[in-house]
Amino acid sequence: MKKQTRNIFSLRSRLEWLFLFGILFSFQQNFASDGEKSNSTAGINEKLGQQIALQSVFHDENGKQVSMEQIINKPTVLMFVYYDCPSLCNPLMAEVASLVDRIDLVPAKDYQLVCVSIDDSETIAIAAKKKQNILASIQTQFPPDGWRFLTGNRENILKLTNSAGFSFRKVEGQIVHAPTLILVSPKGVITRYLLGTTFLPFDLKMAIIEASEGKTSPTIAKVLKFCFNYDPAGRKYVLNITRIAGASILLFAIIIVVVLSVKPRRVNRAKKS
Repeated sequence: MKKQTRNIFSLRSRLEWLFLFGILFSFQQNFASDGEKSNSTAGINEKLGQQIALQSVFHDENGKQVSMEQIINKPTVLMFVYYDCPSLCNPLMAEVASLVDRIDLVPAKDYQLVCVSIDDSETIAIAAKKKQNILASIQTQFPPDGWRFLTGNRENILKLTNSAGFSFRKVEGQIVHAPTLILVSPKGVITRYLLGTTFLPFDLKMAIIEASEGKTSPTIAKVLKFCFNYDPAGRKYVLNITRIAGASILLFAIIIVVVLSVKPRRVNRAKKS
């Protein structure tokens, strides 16, 4: 009887282990398939502080072969688009073109704009036509070398987009991707992501100032960087009340110390006289 009971418990234990193994196997398969799905989806995996693939090579709108290392020599607003995009890319580029007129920074000197096509079938002629149309929409005088329009092969496109944490995929002849501006320092380091297709001029200006880190900034730029912080949740720059209040309290304390140390000296001098 005891032997029979022992066999029953042994069989039950085996069945429980098999059941548990089945659950774990199923979980592993689902996890793997979810990983494959996530790798194939479009989106942004922010890589702040990391360097983009400077060795990736493209052709500019004039047909000249250039590497990102040659191009990135000043604060850069990098956009991954495709020029025949029927939806997000045109509003994004049009928005940036409108902001150029509203930020008091000098293009091609204080910053530059670079568009990289994520469609490897697009040609230099398509890029040149898109540049002509975009620059024509800018109200102020804009230097042609202030905004580059690049095309390239799939290998170099993926090398650059992967290094920037930008993923995309083709669906029914269109490329699904997230509209974003990626701010890059003169050394090719990612300093900020601005997501969406609409931006405040101040946010873009502050992002460019941040990207210029390491270069000499004008006094007003240093003051702005001190007073404002980027809010990742709201995706915009906000006034840093704590920092300003702290600086004000410190300044007030210094003034009191100076007044208290100077006043007794004046009193003593008055008594002597």
